[in-house]
Amino acid sequence: MKSLVRVAVAAIALSTGLACGNANGAQKPTIALVHGAWEESNVWGNVRPKLEADGYKVVVISMPGRPSDPFPLNNVSLDLYRDTILKSIHKERRPVVLLGHSFAGMTISAVAEAAPSKIKTLVYLAAYLPKDGQSLLDLGNSDKDSKIGPFLKIVKDQGIAVIDQSGRADLFCNICSPQLRAAVPNLIVDEPLVPLVTPVHLTADRFGKVDKVYIHTAQDVVVSPSLQASMVAATPVRLELTLDTGHTPFLTDPDGLVAAIERAVKQVDVGSSAN
Repeated sequence: MKSLVRVAVAAIALSTGLACGNANGAQKPTIALVHGAWEESNVWGNVRPKLEADGYKVVVISMPGRPSDPFPLNNVSLDLYRDTILKSIHKERRPVVLLGHSFAGMTISAVAEAAPSKIKTLVYLAAYLPKDGQSLLDLGNSDKDSKIGPFLKIVKDQGIAVIDQSGRADLFCNICSPQLRAAVPNLIVDEPLVPLVTPVHLTADRFGKVDKVYIHTAQDVVVSPSLQASMVAATPVRLELTLDTGHTPFLTDPDGLVAAIERAVKQVDVGSSAN
């Protein structure tokens, strides 16, 4: 009888241990998604449910100063963007995977500098990857292959940067279906100007030590592939992935984007590198 009891206790302990191990193994990091300039958080509408279906908790963050999150434009700053993200993730008990699209590369970099312990991995999606002291304006002006210049209008008296209606489909949906090309111009919003011209301060001891992944967009005419490559050369990342899309893969290839995000997340503890 005693031997049977010992066997039963051992079996229970083993099953409990396996259950705990499976629970720990299945635990996935929170993924926080940050939209770029001239966008709102609705751009993640085809991405969030796919990530959640695969077991990830997803936090979608809206930047202030646009129709979905009104805020006085004269008070919108890069620091406000940074603090908005920090507020959105501060209750997370474990470091998060923080993904930024386009301009949001500037913002997530500032977040990593301010609170590196909150970040498991920075994922740059067709995003500006700055060096210390650079602004989006600096990086944008260096991008000789970008097509955005002729369509970018600075309205100083209103404190906004505007993309001309005539260029929106070609810039943000250059390889889209006719239906998407028709819809995208109405999704583009005016962008507060101050964050775009504000340099970001980054240090090797904080931002420099945070894990980084870059997702390239091979057909991009907003943040060109050549600039993407040069930014990664200047600030190396652990892993590079490439989508054969334009600037908005969340619209044109959400499945491919989700697969890339999940590959970045799954490899974060492995420390592997690939192209």
